[in-house]
Amino acid sequence: MSPVTWVDRTKLFFLGFLGYFLSSYIDCLGLQYISVGLERIVLYLTPTIVLVISYFVLKKSISRLQWCSLVVGYIGVFIVFIQDASSTGISAWLGMVLVFGSACSYAAYMIEAGEMVKRIGSVRLVVYASSASAVLSLLQSTFHHLSAIFEQLPIIYWYSLRNASLCTVIPMLLIMIAINHIGSPLVAQAGILSLVSTIFMGYFILAEPITWIQISGMALVISAMWLLVRNDAPSKKSSDSKQSADLESAEPLN
Repeated sequence: MSPVTWVDRTKLFFLGFLGYFLSSYIDCLGLQYISVGLERIVLYLTPTIVLVISYFVLKKSISRLQWCSLVVGYIGVFIVFIQDASSTGISAWLGMVLVFGSACSYAAYMIEAGEMVKRIGSVRLVVYASSASAVLSLLQSTFHHLSAIFEQLPIIYWYSLRNASLCTVIPMLLIMIAINHIGSPLVAQAGILSLVSTIFMGYFILAEPITWIQISGMALVISAMWLLVRNDAPSKKSSDSKQSADLESAEPLN
């Protein structure tokens, strides 16, 4: 495994800012204005954002089916957005922009992480990136309201510790391991259960309504992501076959 250089550390610090600090911060800001269901649906568009960034920045091709999936996915989000906008008004637009910005930030992080994880390893990447995010969070708290860090109820610290370990560090590590094995596009396209479970947990825990409009939009988004996964599978299989053939041809003849 390659040693981590100072250039790598700089990139990892930026990844921590982009994928964990900035993405989480503006996502929480957006949740003040839109429902948890819509927030999760917007974040579920991350694979489409990864696809578009890969197309324009990495010059990777997008098939006609993938373009159709993009359109279907965003139609689904628009359908759910109509429901939120009808109840919260103009603030829904602000929430939508913030959460979509969070998805873009995380998509950029996933692409860059996918380029680095195979060289430096998933564990080191998570340690450096999450540590950078923690430092940035402490700096923000210091400038915003330093005394508030030490004035919370004990249950708040317990919830924070549980959230940091079970909902942040462990999932980050698992995601990086998955990126190392199957690549960032497929990791971004996975997680249908995350979308469905969040919407129903919002209903049971936060008493957010589940309407047919929301279910219809969710179905469109899930269908779009499923098409992306289905379309990516043959190309990945072909790529793996080509790689195996190249390795075989590189072996010395006996």
